[in-house]
Amino acid sequence: MDLARLTGLSTQQIRNYADAGVLPPAPRAPSGYRRFDATHREALLAFRALAKGFGIDTARAVMRAVHEGDLPRALALADAAHAALHDERTSLRAAGEALEAIAAGEPDTSALPHATVRIGEVASLLGVRTSALRVWESVGLLRPERDPGTGYRRYRPADVRDARMIRMLRQGQYRLPQIRFILDGLRREGSGEALREAIARRQADLDRRSLAMLAGAARLHHYLDHRGPPRG
Repeated sequence: MDLARLTGLSTQQIRNYADAGVLPPAPRAPSGYRRFDATHREALLAFRALAKGFGIDTARAVMRAVHEGDLPRALALADAAHAALHDERTSLRAAGEALEAIAAGEPDTSALPHATVRIGEVASLLGVRTSALRVWESVGLLRPERDPGTGYRRYRPADVRDARMIRMLRQGQYRLPQIRFILDGLRREGSGEALREAIARRQADLDRRSLAMLAGAARLHHYLDHRGPPRG
């Protein structure tokens, strides 16, 4: 079978995939050339479908595990990728919920007396202890500036906004890495509306990748059926 011609790849790419374990071992003809058959074609199609959803590295590792007879490891790699995708969805949902909670009527910084305020005033506004604000700062979630003369923390409106979001998300049992993801997005986009649009774009990207992962898993299942029971 002329596998390169059928798949639109070069013969060197086919050799590279074979050497990397993406393809099952190929017997050699008396002339020394490797013989590829329909099973190799199905393996290559499975790899390419997996790569679209799971990425090249994971797809390569999955196919190598299959050809080494370690199906549990191949499935565990796929499961881990799905779990990572789920975590990304959870973080996006947390961002959306926090933004909508603020828009629904959380107290704004107009309640503060100055353009920048001290830690005690922020704690009073949000109903939290000053120690909580210090902890959030110590883990990098808050970044208040310091007064050059006194060294006191000075919270700008954006800092107060961030603190409000942290409080709401902590009350919702969100983990610190998820909160950091949300705050980084808000700081990068510059406004709640811009972050909403960014979240919607990211959600669409995740949906596309999820569908590609399903297609890749289906193609892998087809290949495993075509290949038959594990050998060895």
